[in-house]
Amino acid sequence: MPAKVWLLIIGMALNVTGSSFLWPINTIFMHEHLGKSLTIAGIVLLLNSGAGVIGNLAGGLLFDRYGGYRTILLGVLISFSTSLLLVWFHDFWSYSILLVFMGLGMGIVFPSMYALAGTMWKEGGRKAFNRIYIAQNAGVALGAALGGLAASYSFTISFISSSALSFSFLIIVFFGFKDLGTKEETSVETVFTQKRRIHNKPAFKALLILCGGYLLAWISYVQWQSTIAAYTQSMGVSLKMYSLLWTVNGLLIVLGQPVVHVFLKKWLTTTTSQILTGYVIFVVSFVIVGNAHSFNGFLVSMIILTIGEMLVWPGVPTIASELAPAGRAGFYQGVVNSTATGGRMIGPLFGGTITDLFNMDILFKTSIGLLVFAFILTGIYSRNLQINKKQNEVINPVSV
Repeated sequence: MPAKVWLLIIGMALNVTGSSFLWPINTIFMHEHLGKSLTIAGIVLLLNSGAGVIGNLAGGLLFDRYGGYRTILLGVLISFSTSLLLVWFHDFWSYSILLVFMGLGMGIVFPSMYALAGTMWKEGGRKAFNRIYIAQNAGVALGAALGGLAASYSFTISFISSSALSFSFLIIVFFGFKDLGTKEETSVETVFTQKRRIHNKPAFKALLILCGGYLLAWISYVQWQSTIAAYTQSMGVSLKMYSLLWTVNGLLIVLGQPVVHVFLKKWLTTTTSQILTGYVIFVVSFVIVGNAHSFNGFLVSMIILTIGEMLVWPGVPTIASELAPAGRAGFYQGVVNSTATGGRMIGPLFGGTITDLFNMDILFKTSIGLLVFAFILTGIYSRNLQINKKQNEVINPVSV
């Protein structure tokens, strides 16, 4: 693996570790410390994710026009500035506005990091993206653990730590990313430059059905980062212990890949069966968390949730890649990523509103219902695909 890709991996790990100091405590800070309802906290997180969507779109366009170095540097400057301001200004309105700008900055950085990984190590294929993905989850595990520990003493310590890590990433970008490619070397085709009309062909219809279930799964999953985060506090789980749950999540994802690979090779031989099994595991996790009354119950639920996550999250992009006609892989992956972001946007507000109007028990049951519907939509996708194959209506990879 080229040294340049190692630099990207280190940068990604630092970037995500810094942001992970904050995201597990966002809902807790707004609800417990600032005294805002879960609905209000959900709205703020929705705006944060919405800014991330805008940042992703802007980052892709800037990458194509100005190259990776300038684009990443802009995103990091925005992220570092907002994290630094949070150290002194974290009343509700300041916190909300700065969180939105932080989402924008992080959104600008991520597509350029992945695009650079692909262009810097073209012969590596999926390996480059897998390494970045592992670095991202390692950052989540480390940041969540340290962030919760810091917040258990003082939220200000979390803000300072996040800012310090963001500054470290800024230094690496400023001095180390200058020779990671110019505009001409790293420019990639995006959906904005393809200028092709989208027709309702079988491949795109199948993708939309699949992503419908993917959206519902993300809405349920993100409750762990918002409403369930606040719920654990009411159940006597400290911030330190709550953050430990996400450390377990990240470590399982990083260390469990070989085991999952063997399991898939022997028993779940199709990607569709992999996703369907993941949704069933998600349901089991929510049944357990709905009946959890101590840290051990939350830990068991998180472990089960992580197993489901390892099956579903990589599975949907894999199917999108298989469905994508020639020259449209970027667009199809864009639809998948937008769906996931949409779930992260809707989830906190959705869960916060249900909890404020009813209670957590209703939210758990609703989340299970969404996952069952996700299972049904994926089953419909699979059935339609089998019918099309039997009728020899093979998806034409050029006609979409």
